[in-house]
Amino acid sequence: MFVDEIDVFVKGGDGGAGCVSFRREKFVPYGGPDGGDGGDGGSIWLEAAPALTTLLDFHYRRHYHAERGTHGQGSNRHGASGDDLILKVPLGTVVADRDTGELLGDLTAPGQRILAIRGARGGRGNARFATSTNQAPRRADLGRPGPERWLHMELKLLADVGVIGFPNAGKSTLVSRLSAARPKIADYPFTTLEPTLGIVRAAEDRSFVIADLPGLIPGAAEGKGLGHQFLRHTERTRLLVHMLDLDPQTGRDPIDDLRAIDRELVAYSAELAGRPQIIVANKADLPDAAPSRERIERHCAENGLTLFVISAVTGNGLTELVRAVVARLDSLSAQEAGSPDPPPASSPGRSGARSR
Repeated sequence: MFVDEIDVFVKGGDGGAGCVSFRREKFVPYGGPDGGDGGDGGSIWLEAAPALTTLLDFHYRRHYHAERGTHGQGSNRHGASGDDLILKVPLGTVVADRDTGELLGDLTAPGQRILAIRGARGGRGNARFATSTNQAPRRADLGRPGPERWLHMELKLLADVGVIGFPNAGKSTLVSRLSAARPKIADYPFTTLEPTLGIVRAAEDRSFVIADLPGLIPGAAEGKGLGHQFLRHTERTRLLVHMLDLDPQTGRDPIDDLRAIDRELVAYSAELAGRPQIIVANKADLPDAAPSRERIERHCAENGLTLFVISAVTGNGLTELVRAVVARLDSLSAQEAGSPDPPPASSPGRSGARSR
């Protein structure tokens, strides 16, 4: 089960109570106060763990309590503080207070931690209250109860490339051909019900992470279909591979599909709509795909869009597509670093590769 959004209850450890005690030693008739302080309660931390890819563990357990501090004792012995509780979450987890909406942190680096809830302070023992006018205080503080809150955790996958498109456009087949990921593949819409990550090794020392995202339909920005999952995880991607279906049997026009998905991106986020895209026309191996292919090639040429015509099933055009993706990612990295763009990789012209 893929879980990418969940609410979790966390409670900091209670503080230990302070102690009321007086020294009792032989031949010391006026022993003073020696009650120790109570220990502090443990805190709860969230830590990003690269080995995790889902929030599934929190689906089975929703309540977490840190260890309480122990009570103080005589002879100025302070109570031990409670141990901190560290909860592992996947990279890309955004954490907020469920009730107030306050953003607590965004865990994007391995080992990064944020404080979910702090433990309570322990109470003071009576030794803390001794003064020149009150040399035998008989009071101590109780430990404070640990604070508590509900957290809302939302996972946004960290991927270099997100593959988007209408259901059954061939996104899962493409990801399975380029990486070792094995998403579910079938000849009916909405086969992919959850995002899938794969690593594409383009060269000996060059690889990138690709995400197969659930299919999009009109109205996805309002939550129709699987659009809410699709759009959330697309926010993290640096480059979008926009898959179009050339199969005439679907009854859809690839240009209309391209415009429909772009409208959903704009409706969800203007920043997301401006993300770099590579247009990929899939299923070019079908015998009746030529008319649709010619129309999308003409449309992309007229609008200056990068187009690659491929067949994810046969593998035609995939090598050129991977090269173009790597070149675009390197260009984006150079722009982010403020350096000149790297020299372009050897790839076809504006209309991209053509599978024959």
